Order: sequence, then C-alpha cells, then structure tokens
Amino acid sequence: MPRFLTVLPVYNEAQHVTSVLDQVVHYATDVLVVDDGSNDGSTEILAKRDDINLLLHSTNRGYGAALKTAFDYAIIQRYDVVVTIDCDGQHEPQRILKLAAGCRDADIVSGSRYLQQEQSIEQVPAERLHINRQITAELNDLLGLQLTDAFCGFKAYRTHSLAQLNLTETGYAMPLELWVQAAWHKLRVTEVPVPLIYLDEERSFGGSLDAAEVRLEYYREVINRAVQACKEPTISSTPDQRCDSQLCPCL
Repeated sequence: MPRFLTVLPVYNEAQHVTSVLDQVVHYATDVLVVDDGSNDGSTEILAKRDDINLLLHSTNRGYGAALKTAFDYAIIQRYDVVVTIDCDGQHEPQRILKLAAGCRDADIVSGSRYLQQEQSIEQVPAERLHINRQITAELNDLLGLQLTDAFCGFKAYRTHSLAQLNLTETGYAMPLELWVQAAWHKLRVTEVPVPLIYLDEERSFGGSLDAAEVRLEYYREVINRAVQACKEPTISSTPDQRCDSQLCPCL
C-alpha cells in the first residue's frame, strides 16, 4: 500500500466536521485538514483534535487554494498518494483505501456519482446536474477524456504527478484547470463509482455564482484560461509528455 495522505478542505463545516473526521481517522493514518478561514466555530473544533494535522488560512481563499496548500504539503512531505475528501458528509470515508490503492495503475483516480447508471438522480438539483453534464461533455470533447463526473471532490492522486502541475485557480473550478493540465501531461485517469449523496441542496457557491448561468460561464472561462496557459513556457513540456493534437487544443 502506498504511503498516502488524506486531505479535507474545510470552510464553515462546524455541523459536519466532527462526525466526518471521526470516520476518516478510522481509514486513514495521516490526515490533513486545511481550514480555509472558517468563522463558524470550525477552527476551534479542529484545534481540539490531536489525531489530525491542521493548516490554517487566515482568510477564506477558496476551495482550490485550500487544495493547493494540501498538495504542496504532500509533495514536501514526500507522500506517494493524496486522497481528497469533502467535509460535508456527502462522501463515504470507507472508500478512502480503495481510491488510494487505485493509484498503483493511474495518476488520478476520480470518484464519479454518475458512473453507475442505476443510481437515482432525482435528488440532484436540476441546475447542478445540467451544469455537471454540460461541463463534463465539453471537457471530454475538448481533451479526449471519458469522464462522467468532472466535479466530484473525492479523488486520489499520485503525488509525483501532482508535482508536474501548475494550479493557480483558487475557486470551485480548480478541478477543471486540473483536468486540462492532466490531459496536457497525458496523466492516466480512471473513474470509480461513488454513491450519489446530497445533504445540502441549497448550498451557496458564493455571491453571483449562485446563479446557474453565471456559474456555467465562470467554469468555461477557467477552462479557456487553463488551455491558454498550456501554451505558456511555465506549463510547456517535452513533446513526449504533451497531449496528442487531436485530443487537446493545447498544441
């Protein structure tokens, strides 16, 4: 089994953080929580635990920024694999070991709530389902991927592969930037089914992003920026690392 770090980005999750972490530590020895400037009491709850490592952002910097902090920590600490799991109770911690083990044969093992067709989608808010399907289809067409769920936060990554990426998006759309760079670097991606669980259908994305059309445009802008960044020297790779031209617009 690879040496792996389980990461939870946390922002104002006082309602769930204790119950989720109590489960996570049963399945993961090394756990890192990145508290992204919480102001609802989460910070105080986390500070009382002695079974996790805790990194604090003094202000809320965003979901992507919290994950980037965790990725940098894992690289510095020389973990083999990083598993990311959300702290809202919508992922099952007992699946952590399976995701981590999947990195023996893949650079990214991504949970998918839509890989198994028999799962009911009735509980999914219609606009979220539409946006997920739309962006997932656009990424597949653009990059030659075969994703069924572009947004699931339950993932495992080979740390060596993460070190190749230059992630700059700080918000909820960081995973979309990651998919573009993963395709650019020809990383091996596989999906595994995870249960479709929605506990908070009214979750806010923050400000104008609560409007579906604004959020969809934001996601497309992030994808376009990521594609353009692939052409810059900071992202450029040797030819054998790049995507095939028919699969990725980066060339």
